[in-house]
Amino acid sequence: MRRLRIMSMIGGAVLAAGTLLGAGPATAAVQPPVPPAEFGTGWHDPVTAAPPVTTPHTTSCQVTLAEAQFRDFTPYKGSYAPPKGCGDRWSKVVLRLDGKVKGRQYDRLGYLHVGGVEVLRTSTPEPSPDGIAWNVEKDVTRYSDTFRSAQPVEMLIGNVVDSTYTGVIDVKVTLTFYAAEGRAKPAPAPDKVLPLDGTQLTTPRNSERIVAEVYATGSGGGCEEFWYLAVPEPAPYSCKAPAGPNREVQIKVDGQLAGIAAPFPNVWTGGWSNPFLWYVVPAPHAFDVRPIEYDLTPYAALLNDGRAHRVEVSVAGVPEGQSGWSTPTNVLVWQDKGSEVVTGALTRHDEGAPAASTTYTPGTELRLDATAGHRLTTAGYLNTSHGRVTTTVARSVAAESVHRWIEGENTDGLKGSWTDDSAVTTHGRGPAVTARVDRTYTMDGTTTIGTDNRLRTVITLGDRAETATARGGHVTAWSHLDDTYRGDASWTMNVPRDQRHATGTSAERYRLYGSDGCYDRSLKTAQGTLIEDLRRC
Repeated sequence: MRRLRIMSMIGGAVLAAGTLLGAGPATAAVQPPVPPAEFGTGWHDPVTAAPPVTTPHTTSCQVTLAEAQFRDFTPYKGSYAPPKGCGDRWSKVVLRLDGKVKGRQYDRLGYLHVGGVEVLRTSTPEPSPDGIAWNVEKDVTRYSDTFRSAQPVEMLIGNVVDSTYTGVIDVKVTLTFYAAEGRAKPAPAPDKVLPLDGTQLTTPRNSERIVAEVYATGSGGGCEEFWYLAVPEPAPYSCKAPAGPNREVQIKVDGQLAGIAAPFPNVWTGGWSNPFLWYVVPAPHAFDVRPIEYDLTPYAALLNDGRAHRVEVSVAGVPEGQSGWSTPTNVLVWQDKGSEVVTGALTRHDEGAPAASTTYTPGTELRLDATAGHRLTTAGYLNTSHGRVTTTVARSVAAESVHRWIEGENTDGLKGSWTDDSAVTTHGRGPAVTARVDRTYTMDGTTTIGTDNRLRTVITLGDRAETATARGGHVTAWSHLDDTYRGDASWTMNVPRDQRHATGTSAERYRLYGSDGCYDRSLKTAQGTLIEDLRRC
C-alpha cells in the first residue's frame, strides 16, 4: 500500500518539491502577470492574505532575538536584554521572523522560547531550486513581563541537510518595542507569564485572572499529524486509532478537567501529498500557530494557596502509548495590586458526558462517519480588593466528518467541521460582562492518483470566528472572521523532478469586520505566479 496521500515531511512521507509560503505584505498588480503553463524552478515568494500587525506612531526600539542557520536538530541558544530608550511599559511589541532557503528541503516545524516562554511556534516553506524568502509578524505584547528582564533564548527548526536535501534554513528574528507615549498608552498585558515546566505550577497568591495558552500541534513523523483521517478497526486504512479522528485538547488542574478545546486542523507546507498547493499561499496558521486559550480563573482561589499544583495538558483520542502531539504551555496571570492574597472558591464544575461515535461502511468506496461533542462549565468567585468577582466559563466543542476512500487509498477524501464555542462571564460591582468566541474550522479535500500516475488534490480550508462582548446584556464590541483557502494542484509521480509537469492554482480570502472596522484581502495564484492581490476595505 502506498501511503502518499495526506503526508508532509513533518509527519513523515512525502516528496521534497518546493513550497512557498509566507506572511509578508504584497501590493496589488496593475496588470496581472501571465502565469507559465506549469511550475518552473522559481516562483513568487510566500504571501498570505492575513492582515499585518498594526503599530503606533511612537518611538521604537529593535532587539535581535535570534540569528541562525538550521542544518540539523541543534538548537540555537543566545541571550536577550531589554531595549533602551523605549521604557519598560510598551504600547506594542512585535516579533518578526525573516527567513530564506534554497535548494531542496521538506517542511519543518520550529519554536522560539524566551526565558522558557514559547513566543512563536512556526513551520517552514519548502524551497524552490532558485531560493525563496519569507517573513512572519506576530503581536507578542502579551509577553511583556518576560521581555522586561534579561532572558535566555532558545530556538529550533529541526532540519536535515545532506546530498539530497540541501536546503539550509536561514532565519533572523527581531523584537520591535513601541514606546507608550502621547496617545499610545501602555497596552493591557498580564502581570506574569509563567512557562509550564513539566506539570507543576505555582502562581502568585494575589492572582485574580489566570489564562493558560497551549500551542497544540500534531506532528512528529506519525499519523497524528493527520489525526482527522484516522480510522478505527476494522476499517482498512493506513492510519489507525480506536477513537477514529475524534480529538480534544484538555487541561486538568490537580486531576480535575478544567478546560476543553477543539484542535485546529493544521496543514503544513507539504500537506495532502501536494506541496504545489502551498507554494505561494499557505494554509491558515501554517507560519504562525495560534495557541488554544483556557480561562482558568474559576480555579484561581485553589491556585492562590501558595503551593505547587499539578497542571496537565493532554489530547484525548490519541492511541495509548502513541506520541505525535506537542503541547507547550504558558500561563498568563493578572494580579490584584491591592491585595497580597486573594481568596475565594470554586463553586461549579459541570461536565457533560463526552459523546463520540464512528460508523464504518464497507463497499467499493469505503466510508467512515464520525461525530463528537463535549461541554464543560466551571465557575468560582474571588474576594478582591475591589469586591467579590464571580467568573463563569462555559465551553462546548463538537466535530463531524465524513472520510471516503478506496482500497489502496488512490482516492482519499475528507469533509469535516469542528466547532469550539466559549463564553466567559464576570460579575462583580456593576453589570455582568460576557465575552463570547465561537470558532468553526472546516476542511473539504480529496486526493486522487490516476492510472497515469498523476496525483491531484483539490481542497478548501476554512477558519471562522464570531466574537461579541456584552455588558449588562448590551453588545459593546463584535467581530466576524472568515479566512478561506482554496487550492487545486497536480503533478506526475515517480519521475524526475523536471518531468513532473506540475500545475496548481490557489486562492485565499481573509475577511475581518466588526465594531473596530473592516479588512478584506484576496490573493490568487497560478503555477507559482501571484495573479491577483485585491483589497476591498
